Amino acid sequence: MSLWWLLLVPLIALLIGSLRHYLAKEAQASRLWFPNEQSYVDPHNASSRVEFPSLTDSPAVYLSVIIPAYNEEKRLPLMLDEALAYLSGRASRDTSFTYELIIVDDGSKDETAQVAMRYVQRETVSKIRLLKLAQNRGKGGAVKRGMLCARGKYLLMVDADGATKFSDIEKLEKGLQDVQTNGMGIAVGSRHLKDTNVKKSLFRNLLTWGFHFITEFLCVRGVNDTQCGFKLFTRQSAFLLFNLLHIERWAFDVELLFLAQSLNMPIIEIGVNWNEIEGSKIDPFWDSLKMARDLVKIRLMYVLSIWKLDISRIARDA
Repeated sequence: MSLWWLLLVPLIALLIGSLRHYLAKEAQASRLWFPNEQSYVDPHNASSRVEFPSLTDSPAVYLSVIIPAYNEEKRLPLMLDEALAYLSGRASRDTSFTYELIIVDDGSKDETAQVAMRYVQRETVSKIRLLKLAQNRGKGGAVKRGMLCARGKYLLMVDADGATKFSDIEKLEKGLQDVQTNGMGIAVGSRHLKDTNVKKSLFRNLLTWGFHFITEFLCVRGVNDTQCGFKLFTRQSAFLLFNLLHIERWAFDVELLFLAQSLNMPIIEIGVNWNEIEGSKIDPFWDSLKMARDLVKIRLMYVLSIWKLDISRIARDA
């Protein structure tokens, strides 16, 4: 072995060790909760804060709806009005159907939290709760923390812009119930199946095609639309996946599905009605580059066993 190799091998080992240390700190930060983040305020009894429940508890409602919101003071009311009209109507027809909405304010700089609290005031904390994060985590971080605080037997993540027709949840429900096994399963809303009604710009379609190609090559096989913000989880699946999740920005959906496929969870893709809504927080060019970077990161971290499917850790921490 030449002198260069004798020098290169310890250098590579040092770099890998430093990378592992950095990512271990990053993973620990992603699990961190700041003070008061695990509690909510009841506006009818604002003198005290109430602790959120945990996914380790038994379900107390049929459906939890998790709504990540960052600077959504304008679009959030339209989404909430549609969701509540559907949910309250269904509950009035079926007394066994119970629900909650968890609005996760992801460090907003506008009046998203105040808008959410007006709905909490009207509907009470038995129906809507506000989880206010101390700093912006990213959509994945917001969804993750909302999921970990949910009471539902089934847990739905849905975007605050109201782009997906909310009543399409019934299609996801039926699909999930058909495929779930041993309490595990995910129903993925899709904008790219033949029976979908989707209106998107040409530029957005081109970006979607490119992202799908890279995703299929690196991480998730056989899912046409990993990025639709309309996904339904069983409680057991949500507990495992969101405790394992590392990515907290836009590509978190890909890691969730990568984890699900690695754990052999049933996944079903269901066509939904979707419209592009003005006011998107995504910068098409730069955020696409960041998501592509995160796809490479997901693949490398699991291939190198820096990130692991450590189910035993979740059981210990529960």
